[in-house]
Formats: sequence, structure tokens, C-alpha cells
Amino acid sequence: MIAKTKLDIMDGHTALGIEFGSTRIKAVLIGSGMTPIAAGSFEWENKLEEGIWTYSLEDIWKGLRVSYRKMATEVFEEYGENLTTIGSIGFSAMMHGYMTFDQQNELLVPFRTWRNSITEEAEKELTAAFQYNIPQRWSIAHLYQAILNQEEHVNQVQFFTTLAGYIHWQLTGQKVLGVGDASGMFPIDIETKNYDQQMITTFAELAKKKGFTQNLNTLLPKVLVAGEAAGTLTQEGAYLLDPTGTLQAGIPLCPPEGDAGTGMVATNSIRQKTGNVSAGTSAFAMIVLEEKMKAVHPEIDLVTTPLGDLVAMVHTNNCSSEINAWVSLFKEFSETLGLDVSSEKLYNTLFKKALEADPDCGGMLSYGYYSGENITGMNEGRPLFVRTPESKFNLANFMRLHLSSAFGAMRIGMEILKGEEIKIDKLVGHGGIFKTPEVGQRVLAAAMEAPVTVMETAGEGGAWGIALLAAFAANDAGMSLEDFLDKKVFAGSEGQTIDPSQEDLTGYAQFITRYQKGLAIEQAAIDGLK
Repeated sequence: MIAKTKLDIMDGHTALGIEFGSTRIKAVLIGSGMTPIAAGSFEWENKLEEGIWTYSLEDIWKGLRVSYRKMATEVFEEYGENLTTIGSIGFSAMMHGYMTFDQQNELLVPFRTWRNSITEEAEKELTAAFQYNIPQRWSIAHLYQAILNQEEHVNQVQFFTTLAGYIHWQLTGQKVLGVGDASGMFPIDIETKNYDQQMITTFAELAKKKGFTQNLNTLLPKVLVAGEAAGTLTQEGAYLLDPTGTLQAGIPLCPPEGDAGTGMVATNSIRQKTGNVSAGTSAFAMIVLEEKMKAVHPEIDLVTTPLGDLVAMVHTNNCSSEINAWVSLFKEFSETLGLDVSSEKLYNTLFKKALEADPDCGGMLSYGYYSGENITGMNEGRPLFVRTPESKFNLANFMRLHLSSAFGAMRIGMEILKGEEIKIDKLVGHGGIFKTPEVGQRVLAAAMEAPVTVMETAGEGGAWGIALLAAFAANDAGMSLEDFLDKKVFAGSEGQTIDPSQEDLTGYAQFITRYQKGLAIEQAAIDGLK
């Protein structure tokens, strides 16, 4: 196996995926077997600066280089080879947000991430005009809000894109974007696999009244579907990625994608009636639709697969941050006692404890809202834990509570999809919350009221997903993406499926009723703690 992997590295039969997540940048190199052979990562976090959630350009490039260098170092240490070439490369990142540039290709305003809830006026106007839900996170909502605010930079805009699109542009010179990521910038016409031109015209009419006359088609990146050529690594791009000069230019890149698309690929959930739940700092459930939805729902994003097929997305801004905060507190407590407990053991121990809990979480309540939450109508976040004197306050219930709360807003969104009679044949969970066997999966099954499958690759995440898209783009067998995943990646991989028990279903229903009734308490905390 080591010899085969070494040959893959030497011959360039590899694919590299680098994903910019909310808290970690991860690089994953795969070989001809489509499994990871080396990885590297860089921890980072967004910052609230002058009311805007952002990441600095310095951190973006530092994180890219560090994660790549760690991966390349692992290749040398494990296989004795310097990484001079790679078969193909792909970049992905958290979707949405706003990166806008002038004629000199200079960033006009700090990167505005998906986490911001500052475009409410734009969201409402565009949704009404398009008759298509335009969430606050979307790039077009950020641009239109800047127009409404009469921000100085608006008249200088020559190009705007997402984080993945920006990285790809800098390394290849190509202003392109995968259709899945593009669908979080502006609505996609699923027939043409391009921006909806009727809505482009509608936007032009709205914006003209505000003094903005530029043509969106010239400002947005070109849309590509999975498998299409997206440029090659330039000499300048090679140095940006690997300042040592070891990596050669000329490597082909696949279209840059968003984390929604890479999640679909990493869970083999790109066919109609399949779905997946990605759970991390934020969380989203995505169901590939058979047809358009009957009504416009502000709680439901409509995006696409990397092939341009329509997807209903229930996106929540908050998921695991509050769990991570409490685990960090428990770790600090153990260290204060002089105990050396690894984070991995602490997570596993606390998660397993949740299996001993009451299905309704002992009557307690929590909201892990670090930022606003569109589905529940919160413009800001206040992490909150509430219990009554009668609540069963113990460690098991406490952990079950925060796991249940992590999927609370998502459950509310899924109720809307049930009303649309959307069918789901398969639901796959992935993300760090599923690393401890059974626990997160069991809670999610109760929340979604459906069986949930977790694959052995659940922890690989989006970096592996974009590496697979890069490998597919370099694949010359003429296979469809669906067949490529079925036959070359997931053949024989069934995963572990858990059906929700009646006890868990009843308990979660009791919890979500309490969750919805308690939203007034969360709103009061937001209003009272300015």
C-alpha cells in the first residue's frame, strides 16, 4: 500500500482539496484510491470588527500556506517524496459572504462573512422582487444593502465573489465559480446552469433607482459545473501556495465550490431525494429536489448541487459553538484539578454521557446563538442556558440538551419541507459532531424524524469532498459525477444507519415545543444585553 501511494505521489496521480471552514483550514491529499494519504490544517476564527464578522487577508493566506506546508511535510515524512506536482487541485470555502474588488483588484471593504446579519432590508426587498428567497448571507444581499446604505465603495466595484472564488482567482487568474457556490451569490436558472437572467434584469431595475447602473453579469464570476476546466496553477499561484518553490505551475484546478457542495459530494448525496446534514460551527440540511418548491419560504435557501440541480437548504448560523465552549470549560476544570485529559477523550466521554439522559433533556432549555438566526427571527446572538427549579439538572441531561439545541433551528426549518411534501430516500450526517459513534447521530435522527446514516468517512469533511471534485475533473473515463462517486469512491461503503426510536422522537418533540416557546426568552436576552 505504501509503495502504491508513493507511486501515486511520484506520478502525480493525486488530487488536493483545501477547504476554508469557519474554524479550520484543512488540506487533504488523496491518491488513486480516493482516500486521504496526507493532511494539514490551520486553526483560525472570525473576528467582530466594527460590527462586521470578518477574516483578514493576512490570515487567509497564512492559513492556506500553513495547511499546505503541513500536508506536504507529512507526505515527505511518510513517503520520502517532495511534493513537486499534483494531479489536480480544488478549493472550497464557507458559502456566501461578500468580497468585492476595484479596477486595481484591491479589496474595497473587509470580507463580510456568512455570519453577518446586517442585510435585512436587502433580503426583504430582493425576496419580494424576485419571488425567490434571498437570505441575508447571500452575496447579492450584501451588495444591494451596500447600495441602499449608499456606501462609498459601491461605485468602485468591478468584481465580487466568495472566499473560494477569491482564492481560485489569485492562484489561476480565472474569475470563475462552481455552480453550487455561485448559487449562494445569486439565484441560478437550473435549466441553463447560469445566473437567472430575468432576476438579473429585475435587480438592474431596482438598483438603477438607487443610482447603481453596473451590469451584474460583468461583476459576477463565470459559472462552471463539476468536471469543467477551471484554469491551471500559475507560477505566481504556485508561490502563493508553496513559497519554497517546490510545487510546479501548470496543475489543473476544478471549479471552486462552497461547503454545501463539498458536503454533498463527501456524503454521496447529489442524486434527487438524497440529503445530508453538515454539522459544525454552522449547520445545514440539504435535500436534492425532484421539482421546484410550491411557495417561497424565507427559512429555506434554494441552492444547487455541483452539477446545478436544485437543492432545498435549511441553513442555521449556529450549531456546535456552544458545545465547544462548554467542553472547553470542562477541560479548564480538569486542568485546574491537575488532570491531563485530551480534548478527544473529553468530547467522547461527555457525548457518551448524553446517552444516559432523559429524552426530553430533563426539562431544560438552551440556545447556542453566537450570532443571529434567520430561521427563528433573531438578528443577534446570545448563548443562553435556562432551567427551572424542577428541571433534572445533571451532566447527562446537560449534554443531551446542548446536542438537541444544536439541531433546534434546523428542526423548525425541516417542518416547512414536510409541508411541501418533499421526499427523502437517504439522509447522511457528516461533521465533527458525529465523530463519537451513535450519540450525535441518534439525536439528529430524532430531530429530523428520519433514519440517519453516518459513513466511515464522516469526519473527512469538505476538504475531502473538494479533493474528490478535483479528481473527478481530472478523470478521463467519461463518467458522470454520480457514477464516479458510486463506483470509484463509495463502492462497498454502506455506513452505519440509526432509526429514531419512539422514545427519542417523543422526547425531542417535547424539547422542541419548549424550544419554540422559549424563543421569547432569547429575544429578551438580546434586547436586554446590548
